[in-house]
Amino acid sequence: MKDILPNPDFIVWTGDDTPHVPNQNLGEETVLRIIGNLTDIISEVFPGTKVYSALGNHDYHPKSQLPGGPSYMYNKTAEMWKHWLDLESRETFKKGGYYTEKLRNRTGFRMLVLNTNLYYDSNMLTQNDEDPAGQFSWADGVLAQAAASKEKVYIIGHVPPGTFEKKRGKHWYRPQFNTRYLELIQKHHAIIMGQFFGHHHTDAFRMFYDSKDSPISTMFLSPGVTPWETTLPGVKNGANNPGIRIFEYDTQTLLVQDVVTYYLNLTHANAGRDRWEKEYRLTESFQVADASPASMHQVLEGISEDSCRLQQYYRFNSVNFDLSGCDEGCRVDHVCATREVDFHRYERCLATKAAGASLSGSLLSILGMAVSILFVFAQE
Repeated sequence: MKDILPNPDFIVWTGDDTPHVPNQNLGEETVLRIIGNLTDIISEVFPGTKVYSALGNHDYHPKSQLPGGPSYMYNKTAEMWKHWLDLESRETFKKGGYYTEKLRNRTGFRMLVLNTNLYYDSNMLTQNDEDPAGQFSWADGVLAQAAASKEKVYIIGHVPPGTFEKKRGKHWYRPQFNTRYLELIQKHHAIIMGQFFGHHHTDAFRMFYDSKDSPISTMFLSPGVTPWETTLPGVKNGANNPGIRIFEYDTQTLLVQDVVTYYLNLTHANAGRDRWEKEYRLTESFQVADASPASMHQVLEGISEDSCRLQQYYRFNSVNFDLSGCDEGCRVDHVCATREVDFHRYERCLATKAAGASLSGSLLSILGMAVSILFVFAQE
């Protein structure tokens, strides 16, 4: 990161810092020590840079069991990150692992850091809570005040809403929490200039629309630095080359203007030729003006309708690890997961796209008979 961009405006760190191993191989102190090691490294390499850090579901012990109230691990992590957090942020973090601060300490710009592990369907501690840690109510209040103060906002977190594009029907949130998150974005979209999450280890994005199906917000899912292969049953080629990325943004409006992803080719690295190289620039590869919701909707339409664009996106999705073809079922999975964060609309998308694919296949057969085919920001 230092070689690629020595002086970023700020760094976004979306969590999952520990090995994805059984709980018995870790422990509270081991997890905290790993988070502390990475905190020290980032602080040493970027001593004057503001870091906005969010908890991942593996940044707790037992993994994914983050409570909706104060805890020993929240307190210890807040202490480790105290040089990045102001006093009020430390207090809300100790309460539930979330906080908000002015972005770059500038009036008119705000960062909202959420603990979305509270909504994860693997979290047994919050499954019966209406609003774990009061975070939804708190976030709604922060965004309402931001709108009243004419602020623009970025949101970061770890576990995203919606569905995993590489496993059909794999939702991350419990249904009630997915609905509330969608409602939060739709209510406050006018001031939300970008959402930045992780968890998937893949390079992906999610679109949010209003009641008229106009694009209103985009969530960017950044690829993992760790080349870990998912253990989710049924996922093929579920690994990735290590990736990091730079977001270029308008410093007056917070509009995301471009996304540049860098990666480490593990095949070359294992042969002793390791180097980080640019994988792609969003606007160049997908021929769009910027990374606004309207432009990202164009990217999605291209993936949906153009097989070349689809294959290009699919290669980037694994950070150039999976170079196999994305067939019709694959296209449906990725397009519907990207387009529909709402669970019910996602299911309808699957049915509609699958029916369309079957109809298309029938027409092609008839024709054949008649005549014997995604944590560093840079100032812009």
